[in-house]
Amino acid sequence: MTTLASNQIRHLRAKAHALKPVVMLGANGLTANVLAEINAALDHHELIKVKVVAEDREQKAEFVESICAELQATKVQVLGHNLTLFRAKKKDSNYPLPKPNQAK
Repeated sequence: MTTLASNQIRHLRAKAHALKPVVMLGANGLTANVLAEINAALDHHELIKVKVVAEDREQKAEFVESICAELQATKVQVLGHNLTLFRAKKKDSNYPLPKPNQAK
């Protein structure tokens, strides 16, 4: 999982505001097929939202951690049931990130 600076996270949150969830993680949990769909969506879009419906907060946190670890994606934000993920393309990124802020 890649760590981004606060200004980069803020930039991605602003870009993701208008996005709709492209994958839904529901009653069957985090299956190989769901991971494959999230991976394909990240390959195509770079920045996506995933609707995560879990029994409790702990389960949702486990799902988020597993997705980020398995797919080398960065968690941008979790807001309600929506998880925003980012994974930059190797070339020709649709979401060029600003330079990270330097600590003063």
